[in-house]
Amino acid sequence: MYNIMIVEDSKPILRNIKMLLDALNLPIHVAATATNGEDALAAIQLEPIDLLLTDIRMPKMDGLSLIEQAKRVNPDLKVILISGYSDFEYTRKALNLQVFDYLLKPVEQEALEEVMRRVINQLDQQKSKKLNDLQEIVDPQCYAEVQKGEELSLFSQMMIILRKQPFTPGKELWTQQTLLGFVEVLFAPQPCHVLQSRTSDQFIVFVNKGALAAYSSMHECLESLRRHLVTYQMDVMIGGQLLSSDSGHLPEVYHQITSILSAQQRLNQGLALDTGNPVSTARLESGCLDSTLESTFVQMIQAYQKDRFALKLSELLDRWSEQHVHVREVERFIGLLVDTFAHLYEEQGSGIRLGLEHRAKQLLEAPTYADFCQELQEWTGQCFDMLQSHIRKSKELLFEQMDEYIKLNKYSHLSISDIALKFHVSPSYVSRVIKNVTQATFVQYYTRLRIQEACRLMEQQPDMKFKELSDLLSFSDQHYFSKVFKEYTGYSPTEYKELIPTNGYHN
Repeated sequence: MYNIMIVEDSKPILRNIKMLLDALNLPIHVAATATNGEDALAAIQLEPIDLLLTDIRMPKMDGLSLIEQAKRVNPDLKVILISGYSDFEYTRKALNLQVFDYLLKPVEQEALEEVMRRVINQLDQQKSKKLNDLQEIVDPQCYAEVQKGEELSLFSQMMIILRKQPFTPGKELWTQQTLLGFVEVLFAPQPCHVLQSRTSDQFIVFVNKGALAAYSSMHECLESLRRHLVTYQMDVMIGGQLLSSDSGHLPEVYHQITSILSAQQRLNQGLALDTGNPVSTARLESGCLDSTLESTFVQMIQAYQKDRFALKLSELLDRWSEQHVHVREVERFIGLLVDTFAHLYEEQGSGIRLGLEHRAKQLLEAPTYADFCQELQEWTGQCFDMLQSHIRKSKELLFEQMDEYIKLNKYSHLSISDIALKFHVSPSYVSRVIKNVTQATFVQYYTRLRIQEACRLMEQQPDMKFKELSDLLSFSDQHYFSKVFKEYTGYSPTEYKELIPTNGYHN
């Protein structure tokens, strides 16, 4: 159903046009009438009008001035001009104001119906575009309900985003129907719509801007809504602005408001922001996590300093509560913990990041800040315990696999990078695992294995020449082989070979 306004200073003509419109079998409703341009403009500013039928010559404000100013309020407004033959020059000027069409007086039903069917076709296309815009920002199930419901006019409206404050109770109240009831209580009799956004903790509210008449400013209106919701134990972050010809597409406005809310949202401190006013939002500065503090927590995790980490975390949480820290800072800190723990797990070949991210998201859904603090401390403690356990088990298992692989390749020139590539871990981690189990570096461990193999071959194949032995075990040359052999056995290859019959080498 489309709302129509008729503006005509002659009351008999106005009644006749209304009667003709009422007789048409079309989805239209004459929502308002006026006998001069000033009254018409005031009505258009207060309630959504889809189609304007206006005379040209009227007292107080003529039709052309009305069209020009009405288009500023609602650039999608369709206009049909009503004029006499003597006003044809005015009619031509009106065409420059993107008037849809014009009708000559006296208005005939056949001509009126033909024009109305064409304009409704355009309004249907306009409605389809609005629905497409909504589809980008509204929850799919909610969008399906909007499609089946009545026309949702988006101009002459305030667009308000309600975002639930983290760590606040009342989750059971956070529903579309409940919020609609609360909002309607405050803004009655102005029409309101509440839609679930694609984000579970965020709703989109459309309120006729006539509701602003009771307030001195948009900010006062939004703050009144915030305080009103607090009386229902709902602590929220609110951002809103008027929709106008300068607002841009609906998704752009939505994302603009959402971005500002994300930058300004604080713990334990609801806030109302007129996001269409750059001055009001510029005064608020976004917090950020100190880089030195970042490094401290990362280093404690990397060094497995569980107790020191727990103490520092407790101090940080107390400070956050006192300072009403920005929510974005909390999210960033938890993301930092996820990244650091995940990196240490993944360095050992364990894909655990998705699980950590899921648990971190649950932390931010805690009903109170105290619950959040407790759950965060328990979670990080569990991460440390799992990491330590995983390190012990994975190191033992990984060393067994690497040891078997190295022994199979002791005749090759194997590097630590080759092993890292084989087992999908970093070279530094390979080095740490081998050092932890053998108390030797990779080079020492690998060289010892090859020297042990050289001793075995010398015992079993005494006729093998030292040059052949050096080449077989991938030493660079015989001289280098002899030097390394003596470092590990205390004998040169010749001396060792002479001792074989009576004293084999055992390491």
